[in-house]
Amino acid sequence: MLLLRPPLRCVRALCRLPAPALMDLGEVVSALSNFASLSLAESWDNVGLLVEPSPPHAVNTLFLTNDLTEQVMEEAVQRKADLILSYHPPIFTPLKRVTWKTWKERLVVRALEHRIGIYSPHTAYDALPHGVNSWLAKGLGASTSIPLHPSTAPSYPAESSHRVEFLTSTEHLDTVLSKIKDIQEISCLITLPARVEGEEQTRVSLNCSQKALLDVVALLSQNSLYHKTEILLLQKPPLPHTGMGRLCILDKPVSLSDIIERVKTHLKLPHVRTALGVGKTLESPVKKAALCAGSGSSVLKGTEADLYLTGEMSHHDVLDAVHNGISVILCEHSNTERGFLSELRDMLAIHLHNKINIIVSEKDRDPLQVV
Repeated sequence: MLLLRPPLRCVRALCRLPAPALMDLGEVVSALSNFASLSLAESWDNVGLLVEPSPPHAVNTLFLTNDLTEQVMEEAVQRKADLILSYHPPIFTPLKRVTWKTWKERLVVRALEHRIGIYSPHTAYDALPHGVNSWLAKGLGASTSIPLHPSTAPSYPAESSHRVEFLTSTEHLDTVLSKIKDIQEISCLITLPARVEGEEQTRVSLNCSQKALLDVVALLSQNSLYHKTEILLLQKPPLPHTGMGRLCILDKPVSLSDIIERVKTHLKLPHVRTALGVGKTLESPVKKAALCAGSGSSVLKGTEADLYLTGEMSHHDVLDAVHNGISVILCEHSNTERGFLSELRDMLAIHLHNKINIIVSEKDRDPLQVV
């Protein structure tokens, strides 16, 4: 029997995996913003594209890290990264100069020398329904959770804090409208015909700012229309499953000692720090747990729960929790965040349609260790 064998170069071509396609930096940044809107980040945060090489800049390798240290930057250079996604923003306070003097300035220098962009999502990923805090909650076991501080829809424009609706006779409509249009910070001015007690009238609806509201009310009062006026405060609706921290209700109560072991397993830690709430023991049941990745004091404070789980809290905030009968587990700041990167890599691969390589840093680690 004669066997026909394809040329060797054809066999190699068949075995070769297709190389990921390059993506323009702007395209990647846009996709990252669609994955997690930067509007979800806290107002004090510094998120988005922090370092941009001169265009055009193509991205073949996206490098994920929790903290961008100099050791991690060298790893990114060695692994030929084109864009670093650093969960914590390496540039937080403004830089007055970019020299070789401080380690954060050197990060910027190295990034630009090697044409590597730097992007940070930080608290935008904290708020995501499938973000850092939801990943941390998995360490507790089966539970249902809600955000401790729900995110709201994007802000209304500055001129749209209030809605004013009033009725006016058709004969006075033009006069009233002309005066209203002279007031600044008014939008969405709508008129609709209305019949009230058999009389033809016009319903006027408008959005305005707090400042413009005073002028609108004064105008309506002068024209004897105030008694026919309704004023509504426009409030932004909460976004479902989105926000800072999580309040988790476990499907079944679990002893604190079991929760500690679950957390250590989930975070791959040999040790955690624990403070027992007043009147509690390691065998006390945990049904309700409040958590926040990173530094959770401000997010957790005042929440009624059996347990607080976070990376770090101030001494006095721990004392407050303990005296309220709430036990505390502290795992060090970035230990409550870093494990999310593996899940993030898989989610971004799907979101970016596997167009680029996505790798996770092997040098990134929490600076604190138990010795």
